[in-house]
Amino acid sequence: MSKVAKDALQEAIRTMLGASLGDDKRAFLESVELQIGLKNYDPQKDKRFSGTLKLPHVPRPKYSVCILGDQVHCDQAKAAALPYMDIEGLKKFNKNKKLIKKFAKQYNAFLASEALIKQIPRILGPGLNKVGKFPSLITHDDDMPGKVAETKATIKFQLKKVLCLGVAVGNVSMTPEQLQLNITLAVNYLVSLLKKNWQNVKSLHLKTSMGKPIRIY
Repeated sequence: MSKVAKDALQEAIRTMLGASLGDDKRAFLESVELQIGLKNYDPQKDKRFSGTLKLPHVPRPKYSVCILGDQVHCDQAKAAALPYMDIEGLKKFNKNKKLIKKFAKQYNAFLASEALIKQIPRILGPGLNKVGKFPSLITHDDDMPGKVAETKATIKFQLKKVLCLGVAVGNVSMTPEQLQLNITLAVNYLVSLLKKNWQNVKSLHLKTSMGKPIRIY
């Protein structure tokens, strides 16, 4: 993590966890967000980057994944107590935008069987795509609980029209070492996506759900 001093990062994590787990402890599990400010970047002209990274420690344990499955995958999901829906269930939405939007809101991500994934745009329209939740593929060779765990551990960096973005890289129940590893990997990966690497990074902050941002770069 070339430009972020290791000591400064450790100190920021200590301060952040101290505030979150001390007198201000919340009734829910606060996530830790990496907030990125960019510079020398024009989202209109420069290529808008997008990339995903699997972190070693799951940042959001409550991240929910729904299986859009064929018969085999629906049976597997049922056995693993995972939420699922088959093609008949999807057809019942009848392309109703409000219902599809409400359905998409219930889950953080979707996995779909090969037989279904090609039909989703036809059955549901662009609803899932619009909210950035178009399903990832799950095959019959995949271990479903493993694939769901992998999805939970994967974060996405995507530049839209503004020069700042935030991504959850952990939560306050993690150890400082786990947080440090996740943050280091996330920062290094983000920088690798940028056209001029560190020259495009204006600032980096860490922030818990309810806490104050702490600058690390």
